[in-house]
Amino acid sequence: MSFITLQNIQKSFGATQVVRDFTLGIEKGEFVSLLGPSGCGKTTVLRMMAGFETQTSGTIVLDGQDMGGLPANRRRIGMVFQSYALFPNLTVAENVAFGLKIAGTPRAEAARRVDEMLGMVGLSGFGARYPFQLSGGQQQRVALARAIAPRPRVLLLDEPLSALDAKIRISLRSEIRAIQRELGITTLFVTHDQEEAMSMSDRVVVMSGGRAEQVGAPSEIYNRPATRFVAEFIGSLNLVPGTVRDAATGAIETPAGVIALGRTLPQANGSAVSLAIRPEGLHIGQDGNVVLNARVADSEFLGSIIRLRVMAGGNTPLVIARFNREGHTVPEPGQELTVSANASDIIVLDGVA
Repeated sequence: MSFITLQNIQKSFGATQVVRDFTLGIEKGEFVSLLGPSGCGKTTVLRMMAGFETQTSGTIVLDGQDMGGLPANRRRIGMVFQSYALFPNLTVAENVAFGLKIAGTPRAEAARRVDEMLGMVGLSGFGARYPFQLSGGQQQRVALARAIAPRPRVLLLDEPLSALDAKIRISLRSEIRAIQRELGITTLFVTHDQEEAMSMSDRVVVMSGGRAEQVGAPSEIYNRPATRFVAEFIGSLNLVPGTVRDAATGAIETPAGVIALGRTLPQANGSAVSLAIRPEGLHIGQDGNVVLNARVADSEFLGSIIRLRVMAGGNTPLVIARFNREGHTVPEPGQELTVSANASDIIVLDGVA
């Protein structure tokens, strides 16, 4: 059995159902992110795990213990909020020690633990300061130290980086992941930022409309999206409409011509589909086994990346991303070129975009 099991969770607020038949198992020491747009139910799942909300139906089991009816303060769960939620009238050390004090930890042990936690989050020597004397990133480090000081069984993070500027966000997410690995603490992280979820997580749960659309490793989510929503929500994507002409051989008629994938398709002949491929899956030249003629519509030099917008087969727009290397020239608008892809990199989705 998983360390954490959420089984068939439903949550409604009045007539509005915000979480629908949500099931997830999390292993001990795993870092799992709930990723999705605003209103998809991810924070509600987190709050039910914490005990701040009660599920309408379904069960939540933590380390073999049913959480049903157990109040938040008895779940041994640490939580870090987006808004830091520090006590402004307490010093940094007093904020970190708060949970230890509530738990009745002896003063000397609490002081040792506070010093240890402040050292872990890079704030040694800041214990006598007050929250208003700290930057946003430092305040979030204090919130993290306070959450992990009582040695919780699970750490919950509710969009903890969204209020910070980009440079601090990147730095702090690396620090959070390093601390999580060092402690081996099971962590559930909520974010709407794809890059955060993909870079920090062992597994990602992509949510939409209160449901888990797909659960998997970041590479699996990105390279093999299970649904149209996941394919369109994660990263950039080229979508080409088509009609299955021969499901046995994977022949699909598109505005850019017939594309043969060389594999059996689950869709029936005559089905409307969309071919999906990432911009980095397209190449200039005949490097792949699916080849199209194209004309450059626009190009952007972005430093490490060159992004091309081309029209394939006359009127099918595609975006190509390629790494910049010394000696590479940026194709000019109007230039004719050959575009190719590996058939294995092309995903077939039901329906037309």
